[in-house]
Amino acid sequence: MSGLAQAAGALGAEVRSPAVVALEAAGRSHRRRVLLLRVLVGVGFLALWYGASGRWIDTLLISSPDLVAARLWRWTLDGTLWNNLSITLLATVLGFGIGCTSGFVLGLLFGRFTTLAEVFDPYITAIYSIPKIALAPLFIIWFGIGIESKVAVSAAIVFFVIFLNTYSGVREVNPLYVHTTRIMGGGEGAVLRHVIVPSAAAWVITGLKVSVPYALVGTVIGEFMSANRGIGYLISQATGLFNTTSVYAGILVLALVGAVINTGLKYLEAWVLRWRGAA
Repeated sequence: MSGLAQAAGALGAEVRSPAVVALEAAGRSHRRRVLLLRVLVGVGFLALWYGASGRWIDTLLISSPDLVAARLWRWTLDGTLWNNLSITLLATVLGFGIGCTSGFVLGLLFGRFTTLAEVFDPYITAIYSIPKIALAPLFIIWFGIGIESKVAVSAAIVFFVIFLNTYSGVREVNPLYVHTTRIMGGGEGAVLRHVIVPSAAAWVITGLKVSVPYALVGTVIGEFMSANRGIGYLISQATGLFNTTSVYAGILVLALVGAVINTGLKYLEAWVLRWRGAA
């Protein structure tokens, strides 16, 4: 039976509609075109920056790409980049993990129990309305100037993004699917596993992608306020010395880190939601 299935699959793979082949070719061509345009935009931006630096705008304000690249290279050779980036990444990952886990669990809980959500709604709204940067000094008092306060700020920011997305995703689940699962003999665990979590997955993944830059923001805010290591510390120190090159170098590092993490989350989204593409 498996041999027949393999033969049928091979036959289906060999006999493809010309329209499907043309569509796949158009997709590949479109991706190559988009990649080329991205490269051209990047090169054009660097050329414009290089041309404007020292000619139209003072280098004290915008530095220049070659100086920024040289500073990053020097940081790489003397270990400054990794020593500070590792601290920022560690605090971001810990804050992201804590905020995501707690936000997902509570969002799932409040989404499933309406009365609980109604009781705590005004308190959650009040805490959510507080600018998270205002909590940073409080976390520094509680946890000190070490990495713990940066983790707390990052987790506090990420928590609400994931919590609200998860809660909204759970509330948007079609009750018909829940009732059908129960009629077929499924308990609460089966409802969560086969209905709630898959249905809310798109909302949660969106929350994850949105919260990545916020996690970095929380960590860097904490490093701006009180730290002796980290990319935020390097930027803050360079700002005090009016060292624009180091400020741009630190900002570029943060941008690259955020882009890499977001790219990873896109692949994670494609894998988690692969059933949607198949459908």
